[in-house]
Amino acid sequence: MSEIKPNPRFYALVPCAGTGSRAGTTGPKQYERIAGHPMVWHTLAAFGAVRRIARVMVVVAPGDGFFERNPTSARVVTCGGATRAATVQNGLYELLRVGAHEHDWVMVHDAARCLITPTLIDALIDGCANDEVGGLLAVSVSDTLKLEVDGRVLSTLDREGKWLAQTPQMFRIGMLLQALERAGAPVTDEASAIEAMGLRPMLVTGGTQNFKITFPDDFALAEAVLKGRPR
Repeated sequence: MSEIKPNPRFYALVPCAGTGSRAGTTGPKQYERIAGHPMVWHTLAAFGAVRRIARVMVVVAPGDGFFERNPTSARVVTCGGATRAATVQNGLYELLRVGAHEHDWVMVHDAARCLITPTLIDALIDGCANDEVGGLLAVSVSDTLKLEVDGRVLSTLDREGKWLAQTPQMFRIGMLLQALERAGAPVTDEASAIEAMGLRPMLVTGGTQNFKITFPDDFALAEAVLKGRPR
């Protein structure tokens, strides 16, 4: 007889071990205050509002004391790695250690995408829950794309069929672990590791406001968006 598996659960994993060197902040950018709260607080609030999520896990660097001073209902683990991929991989091992199963779903989301909404998270779950592979939020490219060499335009690229990847990215825990173990440190998102296995993640339309805080000007834009949202 085949093994009967329970219905898969949904987990969220937030890598939060980066230093944010391009953001121009004195410390990790995910702890900078935006609209009155640390950036990561907005991120966690969005996932906390989605009742289908069994657990939210935040992966921080060893020695990071932010959540000791600022308690959260999310589970915080200090197993951040030297790269984003290593941080995610360590977090997946920790999810399995505390009771998740390989066939459960995990949504990996950047702490610095603090404009994510429960509506977008639900859209990703609805779009991928019955898919064999999983997928990611993304937006189709609307601007003209240029290929640069030495600070000058080499050519204009066709933007047809091109998308900007966002997070969350949602895959089965076991599949994603296998993909990351094979791909190694160079991968910059989970989908590219899955693609390297010959699989094709689903694209679920995200939102232009779900951008990643990367550069100093991004903070003011994120503040304006958050202050403009209904309370």
